[in-house]
Amino acid sequence: MVYVTRKAHFSAAHRLFNPEFSDEENERVFDKCNNPRGHGHNYTIEVTVAGEPDRKTGYVIDLKKLGELIDREILTKVDHKHLNFDVVELRGIIPTAENITLVFWKMLAPHITEGKLYKVRVAESDNNYAEYLGT
Repeated sequence: MVYVTRKAHFSAAHRLFNPEFSDEENERVFDKCNNPRGHGHNYTIEVTVAGEPDRKTGYVIDLKKLGELIDREILTKVDHKHLNFDVVELRGIIPTAENITLVFWKMLAPHITEGKLYKVRVAESDNNYAEYLGT
C-alpha cells in the first residue's frame, strides 16, 4: 500500500459557540475562540489517498487532479470565508478543527475514484491539528 498526500492552505474566520450554553459557559469552554464577531486562522489541509500504483501511470492518484479536487470541493467554499455563516456544509456545526475535518472528509470522499481516501488532516497552526482516518 502506498500513501500519497496533497497539502493546501486557506484562511477563514469562525466562532466557537454553543447556543445551548450560557454566555459564561461559552467563554469558559471556548475562550478567545468565542469572540462574538469571530476570529481568523490560517489553516492547512492535508488529504492522503492510499492504494497501489497504477501499472500504466505509476500513480495511486494524480496529485495534480487531487489538488484540483481539493480546490474545487473545499477551498473555493472556505477560503476567506466565515465558516459559521458562509459555508453551507458547516451550518449548525461548531467549527472546531475536529468538526471541520469530518465535514471535509464527507465533501471529498465521493469524489475520490483512484485509490481510497485514507486521511484528512486540518491544522490551525503547527501545533494544533485534527485528523480523521475514515472507517
